[in-house]
Amino acid sequence: MKLMAVDYGDARTGVAFSDPYGKITGDAFTVAASSMTKASVALAALAEERGAELIVLGLPLNMDGSRGPRSEASEALAAMLRDRTGLEVVLWDERLTTVDAHRILSEAGRRGKKRKERIDAVAASLILESYMDGMR
Repeated sequence: MKLMAVDYGDARTGVAFSDPYGKITGDAFTVAASSMTKASVALAALAEERGAELIVLGLPLNMDGSRGPRSEASEALAAMLRDRTGLEVVLWDERLTTVDAHRILSEAGRRGKKRKERIDAVAASLILESYMDGMR
């Protein structure tokens, strides 16, 4: 089953795809969208174009597990994606993925603008890997 992971952001949204069997993380990149509606349209088109069968959307929880405004935004995006794609959208705990993404890029020598451009894509990959590990 081909999976698509999403790390939703206000300006950029990270996207990662698995291989066709849902076993390993493949392509990861960002999509620029200035609104949730535009993001949902772009993400739905990518899901169809790349043959995604399930969408894993990062759910930004507070460290104590409570939900805040960012979680509510992810839940709203999940509803939009379900409507636009007809696919199941799984909300997946993404706590610390951005912190881990910063660490990974820093260790790889990515600094400044280059890191900023890749951070959401790396976070989407981490969400996808976490989901696949949880399903094994």
